[in-house]
Amino acid sequence: MNSLDHFVAEAVLGIDTLWGGDVMCPSGTGRFIADSWFSGEPLPVAYTHPSAGPVRQSGGVGAKAIDREAVAAYLGAVDLPVAIAGLRKESANCPELRRAYLDGLADSLDVMWSLAMEALGQGDPVPYERAVAASTAQPPASSQPEAKRERVAELLDRAGHAPSPPGGILAAVDDWRRERVTPMASVRALGQAVIAHFDALSAKNLVPHLPRELAAVPRANIDFLPIRDAWFSGSMNYIGRARTASDEPLYEASYEINASLDISYPEFEQLVSHEVVPGHVTTFAYLQNLYVQKKAGFEATVLTMNTRAATLFEGIANNAILIAHGVTEVGELPDEDLQIGVLLALLQDDAKNQSSFMTWGEGRAQEEVAATLRRDFLVTEERASKLAGAWGRHPLLGRMYLPAYRAGTEKVADLRRKHPAVKVLPALYGANGLVDIATIDSVLQGRM
Repeated sequence: MNSLDHFVAEAVLGIDTLWGGDVMCPSGTGRFIADSWFSGEPLPVAYTHPSAGPVRQSGGVGAKAIDREAVAAYLGAVDLPVAIAGLRKESANCPELRRAYLDGLADSLDVMWSLAMEALGQGDPVPYERAVAASTAQPPASSQPEAKRERVAELLDRAGHAPSPPGGILAAVDDWRRERVTPMASVRALGQAVIAHFDALSAKNLVPHLPRELAAVPRANIDFLPIRDAWFSGSMNYIGRARTASDEPLYEASYEINASLDISYPEFEQLVSHEVVPGHVTTFAYLQNLYVQKKAGFEATVLTMNTRAATLFEGIANNAILIAHGVTEVGELPDEDLQIGVLLALLQDDAKNQSSFMTWGEGRAQEEVAATLRRDFLVTEERASKLAGAWGRHPLLGRMYLPAYRAGTEKVADLRRKHPAVKVLPALYGANGLVDIATIDSVLQGRM
C-alpha cells in the first residue's frame, strides 16, 4: 500500500473498531461500519493492535455500557484523527474525481469520530444537520409518504383488499401480506430462485450498457442464511476474499435474513433485487473487479457505511428492481402485486428517514415515532418498533445512515429519468471512476 492507501485503511478500520465493528467477521452480527476488506493487503495496525480486540468484543462506543478502559487503551495506541487528516492531505494529490470522493469520505469519518467523542462525553454534541449532510450531501428533511400511500391504497383496492373502515389501509396491507407471506423455512431455496430470476433480467437490461469486461463478473455469488432474534431485518455481508487456483476473485457474499421477518413475496422480490442483483452484491463485485483491473483505487475495497458513497449504493439498490426490468417508474413494473411490494419497501425506507428526522431533528418520543411509522408509512409492527428503537435511537446510525436510504433512492431515480441507460448505468456502477452521491452529477455532466 502507498501512503494514501495506508491512511484510508487506518481511518476506516479504526473508526469501525472504535464503534465495535469487525470487518473480518463473516456475519452481520459482528460487522458494523466497514462493509468490505477484499484487497488482500495486510490489515492495518488500527485493526491488528492488541488493544483493538477488547474494543470490538465490548461493542465499542455504541455499547450500552462502554468499556472505557478498553477504549482509552485503544485510542492511546491508534491516533485516528491523524489517520483522517493524513487521508485528507494525501487526497490533495489525486485527480479531481478521486480527490472529491476521498474528501467526502474524510468528512464522514470526521463526523463519526465526533459522534464517538460525544458518546464518550469528551466532545460537544454533534449537530443533526452536520451528521446528515456528511452522509447524504443534503440537509435533513421529513419524508412525504402521501403519494406512495395513496397509490398503494388504489392498488390494494384493485387486488381485492379495499382500505375500508374500521382497519383502513393498514388492515388492508396486513391482509394483503398474509395472503402472500414468504415462508422463512424455505428462504434459501426461494432466495436462489428469485436471484436467478433477477440475474437473468440484469443480463438483459443492465449488462449490455456496461463495459464489456464486467460481463463475466459473477453478479450474485451469495448464500441466504436465516438467523433468529437479530436486531436487523437482514444483513448483506460482502466477503470477496475467496480466490480460484489462478488467484481470480470469486466475489462471494452472504445474506443473513431475520427468521422472524414478516414479509410478502413481492416485498421479498424487491429485497433480493436490493441486496443481491443488481443491487449491493452486484455493485460490490463490479467495484472489486475494477480494483483488480487497476481501474479503481484502494478505497473501493473498504466500502463504508454512513458515507456519501453508501448513500449512492442504497440508491442503486432501491432502484435495482427497476434497473433489472429496464424501467424507470414503479408503475411500469409488469405486475401490480409487485408494484405494491415495491411501494411498501420504498415507504419503509421513507420511514427510516422519518424515524431519524423525528428522533434527532424534532426530539420526539420513541412511542410516537413508532406509531407514526406504522400509521403513515404502513410498515409492520416489528419494523416500526426496530426503526423507532434500535435503529432510530442509535447515536450513529440514527443520525447518519437512516437518512441515506431516501436520499439515495430519490437521487438515483432522478438520474435515471434524466439520462439514458447507456450513460447513467456505467457511471452509477463505477465504470467511469468511483463516485458518491455528491460526485455522480459531475461525472454525468462531464465536469470530472
